[in-house]
Amino acid sequence: MRAAFTLIELVIVIIMIAILAALLYPAINGAQNQAKKAQAKNDLMQIVTAVNAFYTEYGKYPTNATTDATATYGPGGSTTENGGLFNELRAKSSTLNTRQIVFISPPDAKDQNSPRSGIKTSTGGYYDPWATEYAVAMDADYDNQIANPYPDGSAGGDPTAIPAYSLRIGVIAWSYGSDQTIGTKSPASSSYKNSDDVISWQ
Repeated sequence: MRAAFTLIELVIVIIMIAILAALLYPAINGAQNQAKKAQAKNDLMQIVTAVNAFYTEYGKYPTNATTDATATYGPGGSTTENGGLFNELRAKSSTLNTRQIVFISPPDAKDQNSPRSGIKTSTGGYYDPWATEYAVAMDADYDNQIANPYPDGSAGGDPTAIPAYSLRIGVIAWSYGSDQTIGTKSPASSSYKNSDDVISWQ
């Protein structure tokens, strides 16, 4: 007849399972974060493609702004919500998109109270996997340059350009990443180095 497990044996097994789980958690968490970054990068490229397609179709960007600063949408922008921009790109508004062409068609966020990875239907805002709206900036003065939101030049800016750290491009988009802060959270900085931000122009 086989003897039952002793209490000490059960405790040892539980401790071993806990140690294995603790060792696996960082790997699983890292893989999930990498998947979110890949999704955000894909979303950002689709946004840039949609804005450029709008420009090709209409000969202007989907904004009434006349300066780059006022054509920045999302966190930190002059328009803190990007819903108006995405309503135009999704043909939910005909103010600028008069032909009602669908340039981008992201899904609605599953949780509308804390939207992630999709559109918040009440505002039209497009959210990243970490529940922050994507930021988008366009060359509204049509001089083929946009100020780099990371002014130290660490996210692809050219520090010798005039004006300083401008990007010679028509549209850029970025996500603040999991810390929901531009650049590095600690110490606070707009630097891209060592941050978890995802950007479209690299």
